[in-house]
Amino acid sequence: MRRLWVRWALLIAFVAALGTAFVNLGEWQLDRLHQRRDRNVSTVGNEQRPVEPWEQVFTRQITDADQWQRVSATGTFDADHQLVVRYRSSGDTTGYEVVTPLRTATGTVLVDRGIVPVSTGSQIPSTAPAPPTGQVTVVGHVRRNEEGRGSARTPVNGSIRLIDSTAIAETLPYPVADGYIGLLTVDPAQSGGFQPVALPEISDGPHFWYAVQWFMFTGIGALGVFVFIRGDLRERKTGQRKPAGGKGRSDRAPGARTGTGAGSGPPSGQERPELTKSGA
Repeated sequence: MRRLWVRWALLIAFVAALGTAFVNLGEWQLDRLHQRRDRNVSTVGNEQRPVEPWEQVFTRQITDADQWQRVSATGTFDADHQLVVRYRSSGDTTGYEVVTPLRTATGTVLVDRGIVPVSTGSQIPSTAPAPPTGQVTVVGHVRRNEEGRGSARTPVNGSIRLIDSTAIAETLPYPVADGYIGLLTVDPAQSGGFQPVALPEISDGPHFWYAVQWFMFTGIGALGVFVFIRGDLRERKTGQRKPAGGKGRSDRAPGARTGTGAGSGPPSGQERPELTKSGA
């Protein structure tokens, strides 16, 4: 019985450790769900706000709370310092984006001019399509700097992987505002096949069902411990009921017969011999 207790203790400890990890993962998914719902509310609310001049928003560090509100700006694009942003996706579209500084009377802000679709296997151009020349007016979404590895945020040979105004500013001869504008419209219009970057999907995503799965794994583990211990107890109880050493079995050889009455008769199928009288 002691061996069973040791085995059960090890099993319970193992399942408890896994269960703790599964519960933590489930709670993490629920936390992600709450964050996504908060982001959805912020996105919808900001996107429905009236368009504001860009300098009224870009006077501070841009955060998640600022994203997706619409702003307008008037100025001229600096085509000499624009960058190709490689390996991008927006909804079902994959391709590249182009970031171009927009110089205005009140400062300079980066503008993501949109995504250009690229089919699978096609080459991303090393130089970006030229922006409209002269004075332009843009309307777009407020976007915060993207986060990631330093190598992805550092411009190399006119291209970049992530849009970070701080890293890009180090390559420019003038300061730029924190964050950038995601272009919706520009007047005059631009050429080059640009499409506006899509809003994030407004949904709960898969986080709730992921949390349910992790909690189910915890329950399955606990049930497995119960079934395992119950099986051990049943097997032990069955072993105690089995007869030991063949006790209670007959010692007679197989096929042996015992007589009945005062004597035993001849084997079946043989006639009993007749007795003869003395002197006959």
